[in-house]
Parts: sequence; C-alpha cells; structure tokens
Amino acid sequence: MNLTALTIKDLGEGLRGRQFSAKEITEAYLKNIEARDKDIGAYLEVRADAAVREAEEVDKLIAADEELSELAGLPLAIKDNILIAGEKTTAASKILANYIASYDAGVIQKLRSAHAVLLGKTNLDEFAMGASTENSGFKITRNPHDLERVPGGSSGGSAAAVAADMALAALGSDTFGSIRQPSSFCGTVGLKPTYGAVSRSGLIAMASSMDQIGPITKTVEDAAILFKAIAGRDSLDATSTEADYENLLVTDTGTLKKMKIGVPKEYFIEGVDSAVKTAVESVVKFFEGAGLTIRPISLPHTKYAVPSYYLSMPAEVSANLARFDGIRYSRIRAAEQRRNDARNNAEEGSQRLSASSPRQSALWDIYLKQRGRGFGPEVKRRIILGTFVLSSGYYDAYYKKAQQARRLISDDFASAFGEVDVIITPVAPTPAFKIGEKADDPLAMYLEDIFTGPVNLAGLPAISVPVRMRINVDNQRRSASLPIGFQLIGKHFREADILSLGNYYELNADGRG
Repeated sequence: MNLTALTIKDLGEGLRGRQFSAKEITEAYLKNIEARDKDIGAYLEVRADAAVREAEEVDKLIAADEELSELAGLPLAIKDNILIAGEKTTAASKILANYIASYDAGVIQKLRSAHAVLLGKTNLDEFAMGASTENSGFKITRNPHDLERVPGGSSGGSAAAVAADMALAALGSDTFGSIRQPSSFCGTVGLKPTYGAVSRSGLIAMASSMDQIGPITKTVEDAAILFKAIAGRDSLDATSTEADYENLLVTDTGTLKKMKIGVPKEYFIEGVDSAVKTAVESVVKFFEGAGLTIRPISLPHTKYAVPSYYLSMPAEVSANLARFDGIRYSRIRAAEQRRNDARNNAEEGSQRLSASSPRQSALWDIYLKQRGRGFGPEVKRRIILGTFVLSSGYYDAYYKKAQQARRLISDDFASAFGEVDVIITPVAPTPAFKIGEKADDPLAMYLEDIFTGPVNLAGLPAISVPVRMRINVDNQRRSASLPIGFQLIGKHFREADILSLGNYYELNADGRG
C-alpha cells in the first residue's frame, strides 16, 4: 500500500481499522520529504522528531480505543506565517529568521485538539507578498510537475508539498489568491473560505481586511473535512464568526442540478492563455451537459480589482509591518549583534544619514540593520507604496478611491448572486510560468491575481479545483503537460455550494480531452 497516496477519509478508515499506524504514515511522508524536497524546496523547517512523537500519541489513543476525530494522525504542512508555539516562524523573511512563536495560532490549537500531525513549516513569498514563491528570503520553491517552473504563490510551499506527496494536506493563507493560484499551478485543491469563517489569530498579518487561512488538499472532500475542522468563532479574532457548516458536501444530484452557474464575460478576455481558456470551457460544458443552468453574467468593475488591491493592500502592509522595528523582533541574536557591530559600523558609515543627536543616530542604525537588511525588495516596495498612499494629500486621491472601487466590486458580486448560485472562472490567466520569467516585471506578476483578487476584496469563498484534462503548454524546448485549475466562487458562508459542485465534478468528469 502506498501510504502517501491516501485521502483524509482513507487515512481515518485505515487507522481505525488497524491497517497501519499513524507512526508508519508519518514516517512515510518524512521519507518522501527527505527524498524529494532537496529538489523542490517546499519546506523551510521539518519537525521530524516532534511529528513522530505526535503520531505515536495517536497510536496510543487508537490502542486504547479512544474516539478520534477525522484529522487524527493526519500529516499536515503549515505555511510559515502561521504560529506554532515553540517553533521558528519566519514568514520567509530574514527579519524574523530567529523568531520563535510564543503561542499557537487559533487553527493550530484546533489541529492539536484533533491530534493532527504537524510535519513542518513551508516556504512562501516573504510575508506572503508574491505570486510565485520566488520572493522568499531563504530559497525558491519549484513546481513538482516541472522543476523549471514556479509553484505559484504565496502559498507555493504548501501547494508543492501536497502535490509532491510530502504532506497529505496543508494550510495556506490567501490575501488575493495565494491559496487558489498555487493550487491551480500544482494540481491541488485550494479553498479560500469566506472572510471571517476561519480565525486569523496567530497568522502574521499582511493585509488584515483580506487575509484568510484555508486548506490545500488532494481532493475536494479532503478540503471540506479540513475546512470544517478549522472553521468557527475564535475569541482572539474579532472578525471570526460561527456559521452552519454541518453539511458541506451535498451529493444529491437533483439538488445540485437546480443550481445556476454564472460565467462572467470579464474573466474570459484577451490575454488569457489559450490552454487555460480551453480547460475552463471544458468544465463549463461538463456542468451544462450534467443539466445545470449556465448563465452569462457581468462583473463590470473587475478591471479595477488589481489597482484597488495594490493601493489598499500596501496601506495595510505599511501599518502591519511597522511592528518589525528591530527592537521587538530582531533578526540578529544578541551575541551575533555584538560580534558584528564593528564590521557593520564600518560598512554602514558611508550610508548613515547625518543625525542631530546620538539617539537619532542609534535609531537609524537599528532601522538600517534590521529593516534595511531584514526586508526583501518586494516587501520594501509595498511598504513605501503604502506609506505614500496614506500620506497627507494623497489619501483621498488614492486610498479612498481604492476603497470606493472595492465597494463597487462587492456590489457587482451581490447583483450577480441575485441571478446565480455559483460563479465559474479561470484561477489564473496562465499555467505555471518559468522561474525568473516575471521576476523583473512586478506589474506582470501582479496581473497573475486578476481573477482571484476580486473574491478577497468582496470577502467571498472560492475554490480552485484541477481540471480533469491536461493541456500541452509550450515549454520552448519541449511540450509540458501542466495542471490547470478552475475557480468556483460562492455567496458569503456558502462554502457548501462550491465544495459540492467541485466534488461532483471531481467524481464524475472523465478527463477526456
């Protein structure tokens, strides 16, 4: 039996049936990580010893005939911007290279209560700022389907870990598509829940009004199981809320066929890769052939989503990252600081601004050593932009207008959901692109989020599901078969609609084409 090919449901049934142990499952995944991750680079830290101990505890509970949750023994990867008490949590930034979390994130508390096994922390774009996982402060993660290509971002490490069978499932965070886009690129299922459905307590914030933790899994059913386990109200997150998630997977075909699916014309525009368009159109035809009603709809303000986000988000970034000032969170240990002071002072003497007092000079030294060297170029770019749009004289011209555009985008969705139950779109305009292809063109990278971002601006749930056909994509030297995902967008707190339709497609599409 291939222990790393199981689903969450298979794992639970196998453990309860004593077909294998939680320790055997965990060790199988750790073996895969050892064999494959040197090429892929999905993990920043692997908790091998701790994971084995957690698995052994599950085996003891099974031996004692204790009642266990569906997640007991589940080997999970955790994006490294989610706190695990006592573990290094870096957000893939050098400024947090030595930070040890002092408490568990809300979702980690729930996973521990369910006796899940935490395999390790996965790579991401620094502070979740990017769409390729090339902006990590430590290393580049590669797509398991083609090592010359990116896995997407910012949750690229989590998606790559699941796609390469180095975790059964993973947690990521999604601010403008950072769960769904890497899931599309890597051929996994990625669910971005309704804003507030899952606690953000213990998530290192980038843009607090849009950030959302969600699952990355092998199947839609697995996404439903993991989402249900982490959803719910948390007293440490005032934006979190309770919702009825008792029945997340509707399997009655009669009920499903009553649903209306909207196809927005603004998401099938010039510039969408022909392979993506062909793949998503095949899914629309599948649902139409299954008897569901397909309706053309319009989301006219979609074109403002990217500019609205890239004004709103940096403003929140500049506020959220102000705490990383080199005093409360230092990238340099005290001993290292003392050893390196003389060398650093010599190197920075020519760069130091003149100061009117020694105290100001010392403060500048802290900023230069900590923020100047600790933050990468993309993070600095967004902090500077955010500070600018919030500054006096520019707030009304930029930030206020971005918020007005955000409201119009939300209104578009509200109007569309008066006619349909679910909206189907591409996840990204292209399949996975080559490493370095867009690294020097930030605007081209930002446009990767054009189809996922509006969902975050409106706070809606959405899921990326792999298309059951592979499209050959020109790779210059050879033809590469790459995964492509389609996106289902639902009404607020109606994750059941998109999960049910995604599950129906996954179980019934034959993959021809």
